[in-house]
Amino acid sequence: MKKKPKRNPWNVAVLAYDGLSLFEYAIVGEVFGLHRPEITPWYQFRIASLDMGKLRSNSGLQFMATGGLQALDDAGTILLPGWRDTNETPPKSLLEKLRIAHDEGARIGSICNAAFILAEAGLLDGKRATTHWRCADALAQRFPKIEVAPDVLYIDCGQVLTSAGSAAGIDLCLHIVRNDCGVSVANTIARRLVVPPHRSGGQKQFILSPVRDSPEASLSKTLDAIRSTLAEPHTVTSMAKTAGLAPRTFARHFSKMNGTTPYVWLLNERIRRAQSLLETTALTIDEIAEACGFTDAQALRLRFRQLIGTPPSVYRKTFHH
Repeated sequence: MKKKPKRNPWNVAVLAYDGLSLFEYAIVGEVFGLHRPEITPWYQFRIASLDMGKLRSNSGLQFMATGGLQALDDAGTILLPGWRDTNETPPKSLLEKLRIAHDEGARIGSICNAAFILAEAGLLDGKRATTHWRCADALAQRFPKIEVAPDVLYIDCGQVLTSAGSAAGIDLCLHIVRNDCGVSVANTIARRLVVPPHRSGGQKQFILSPVRDSPEASLSKTLDAIRSTLAEPHTVTSMAKTAGLAPRTFARHFSKMNGTTPYVWLLNERIRRAQSLLETTALTIDEIAEACGFTDAQALRLRFRQLIGTPPSVYRKTFHH
């Protein structure tokens, strides 16, 4: 039998169903479904409805579904915006469509508790996955073959991606756009959504004390100052000095506010700056390394490959405008 060609990831389908989680659906539609003639190539967007006719969202809004699950048949990117009940087993027709799509190379992503759909399809077995923190224990107990990470925003396992509750779906969608189109395009979409251009998938889902009245906890000006001077040899000590705090106090407040350490945040900022320069300038790798605060080009290449998964030269060939 002739093997079917790998599906085109630019063909995006989103699942609709009775009891739809409206916010999660709107995230996918806002990122992938709007016409963006100034960005080429851009995604072809369609809706695959599990239930036909008049449907209701989980908040009572009524809408009509015009296309069934056949919209999944050639989708190279499938996004599942939540699920109406984690105790309800999804229909076999949907699970089979997802298994076939996965076998044919499609990437499939879940937002919030839609991880349960992927789990029922067996697509998370042996993989690391996340979901809304309130559902994480149930996911781990019902599907012991899954390594559940309850406190991260999203996880990319290649073909299968999972994200935490609600707004983490924005981070997942922007992550997909960033991988397909580069940092500059993803930043453009983020600006239009008025959201941060990038939150690391490993960032915590929620922080118990994200904001305090104390001026020590207001670090936004410090972070902006560091972003504008990435070429300088910043350290935790120098960052703390900029914030007017002792290093330990700075590190403690930084982690509480940002869900990561100052070192990891700084490294990610430098890599994102390098991505932008690779996409939009003709600077050499040595010049980019210097502009981003790396000791030399080799250090940039090492960290870039560790975090992005490809050498800077290959990234430039793919995304240079």
